[in-house]
Amino acid sequence: MVLLAQRDEAHMVKLAIPGIPMVDDYCFSDPLAMTVEERKEHLMMRKLWKHYIAADWEAQKHDPLLFPGKASEELLEKFPPTIVMEAEFDMFITEATRLANRLRRAGRLLELVVIPGSTHGAGFICGVGAFNVFWDTMNTIAREYIHG
Repeated sequence: MVLLAQRDEAHMVKLAIPGIPMVDDYCFSDPLAMTVEERKEHLMMRKLWKHYIAADWEAQKHDPLLFPGKASEELLEKFPPTIVMEAEFDMFITEATRLANRLRRAGRLLELVVIPGSTHGAGFICGVGAFNVFWDTMNTIAREYIHG
């Protein structure tokens, strides 16, 4: 989404739905302010960001290409229309909600969807209660925003 906005190509995308909106460096903040789920995973996420996701942590840690949540207001205004989907008990709930609020202010958020009672990845685990809710929601989104 950031690269599309930087290139003024967001018009090429009818709808963006970030699948895992781990969009900022919240995991590097004070764990006492985190939800239980965030606190359980923050050390692992720090390691992933520093050693596996970022090519050069020090050079990239403020770059919106690595952390879309750090995009300027002007850049957010160029994002494609977006639906942020999240699980109620996901380790990325805070940063996804923050991004959704910023996109709303920029006029680019269509919906913030939080699947009640679900956890990280529950929409992809067949047999978990949230699985059907997640995919029913995706079907509704497709009908209303893509095919509608």
